[in-house]
Amino acid sequence: MTANEWETKNMTSTTKDDTNYRCDVVVIGGGSAGLSAAVTLGRALRSVVVVDAGSPRNAPADGVHGFLSREGMNPSALLAVGREEARNYGVTIVDAEAVRARRLSGGFEVVLADGRMVFGRRLLLAGGLVDELPPIAGLAEQWGRGVLHCPYCHGYEIRGQRIGVVGTSPMSVYQSLLFRQWSDTITLFLNDTVAPSEQEWDQLAARSVQVVAGAVTSVDSVDGILSGLTVDNGRNFDLQTVVVGAKTKASVDILDESLGLTAQQLFSGMVTFIEPGPAGSAAAPGVYVAGNLSNAAAQVIVAAADGTVAGMNINADLVQEETAWAVQGRNGPFSAAMEARVSDRVLGDRRHGMST
Repeated sequence: MTANEWETKNMTSTTKDDTNYRCDVVVIGGGSAGLSAAVTLGRALRSVVVVDAGSPRNAPADGVHGFLSREGMNPSALLAVGREEARNYGVTIVDAEAVRARRLSGGFEVVLADGRMVFGRRLLLAGGLVDELPPIAGLAEQWGRGVLHCPYCHGYEIRGQRIGVVGTSPMSVYQSLLFRQWSDTITLFLNDTVAPSEQEWDQLAARSVQVVAGAVTSVDSVDGILSGLTVDNGRNFDLQTVVVGAKTKASVDILDESLGLTAQQLFSGMVTFIEPGPAGSAAAPGVYVAGNLSNAAAQVIVAAADGTVAGMNINADLVQEETAWAVQGRNGPFSAAMEARVSDRVLGDRRHGMST
């Protein structure tokens, strides 16, 4: 089936030609956003292929928090349940890495790392973000355990602990004040990066946030458990949790110029994302975005809701397109009604092979 043929046929099931897939909707990313969209579309009787590389951003975390009825559930277990629910509605899940996505006439082509291709009439980008950690010794090894970033994801679990905030951007002052809600022992390490304003100095002092100058040289641990950190003058600090505001980058390297999408930046480049348009669409016809790719602050439950809304809007878009096709087929130049009118005009009473 060629791209042009998609414009004349509503596919109700995923088709597979050798190793390639053809469907109504291609979803890149099998996290909570992508799977929620897939379930919604599957329930709408749409054919859906989810392409998932199997590297969720929250994999290092012990549990998901703030998700009603799923509090503390292991992130991998949550996705496993989501995959099964999607499959129950006919969704095809392909375990592979997407390396390129481009626009074709009438649809989109997604190329996988192993050479396979997926073709769809609509494209949903739900690949999430990638955390780019500062190059501090020992930090990456503690990421998701002793080193955290989100108070709403982990604040309750570290309440009352000795918390150190490593400065990575001007937002680190706000981060320190935010974590102060969960502990009265907060230390902000300027890390030769953060220069608080006079107002911020007053705020930090008023909230009893200790401030330490100098670059952080290492995040320390004993037997795999975080024990603190060290600054460049050799001074060690005894901490139970370290907080870092990591750079987050949208997974946009795979997007071909034909899609017409441009990544946006916030907070002096700390956050790279794709800005969503009306109804979850991106700034390109037929392309939708959901989850952290368009909302860096979204927790799992918010990303899932984004996916559900995107699925509804994609289906509505397809319904409008198919309705237009139906009207064109009914009133177009090759419709039955038009053929009858032409026959009457050209043949008159002789249209049945007889003349009177």
